[in-house]
Amino acid sequence: MARVSQEHLDARRRQILDGAARCFARNGFHATSMQDVLKEVGLSAGAVYRYFPGKEDIIAAITEETFAVIRGAFEGAARMTPPPTPDVLLGQVLGRVLAGQVHGLERRTFAALGVQLWSETLRDERLAALLDEAYATMRVVWAKLVDAYRSAGILGSDVLDDHVARTMIATAQGFIVQEALFGDVRPEVVEEGLRGLMSMNHPKIS
Repeated sequence: MARVSQEHLDARRRQILDGAARCFARNGFHATSMQDVLKEVGLSAGAVYRYFPGKEDIIAAITEETFAVIRGAFEGAARMTPPPTPDVLLGQVLGRVLAGQVHGLERRTFAALGVQLWSETLRDERLAALLDEAYATMRVVWAKLVDAYRSAGILGSDVLDDHVARTMIATAQGFIVQEALFGDVRPEVVEEGLRGLMSMNHPKIS
């Protein structure tokens, strides 16, 4: 019997994950059955179960990949030297996340899948652990970025690094949700909006 190459195994696994992601994005996790996935990918049950024992394992694998794309965009932006200001930085992050075309999905569909995954972590401890790990990593990376802002003299010392990092992450998450719900989230919108907020003068309190 001919030995199956690793390339073939990887391609088959990719086929399953991409097909399942399309199903989940279209119908949601709970309304999608394994039969739906089998029909979408055009494979037998035995072929799919060779890679994934069940639907929950497919969801976990998609979750890991999706969070990795988002985390990778954050980490890549944080490595830039000198670091761009938050308006430019967040525009670049969202551009990378939404242009990723993960699982062959269009940007709005991918954003919607990400939102579904976030909501699924509220009921699934396994997925929640994956999210916690990704979020903790992003907070550490971006806290270092905030420290770089402070070292460059563009951020004061009266605010904690982690507070700024969490706010920047929340802004990116919010725009991903906007893309999922309404579409038309463009990096230049994010950059211009944040630039406007950052330019506001604090009122003097008498």
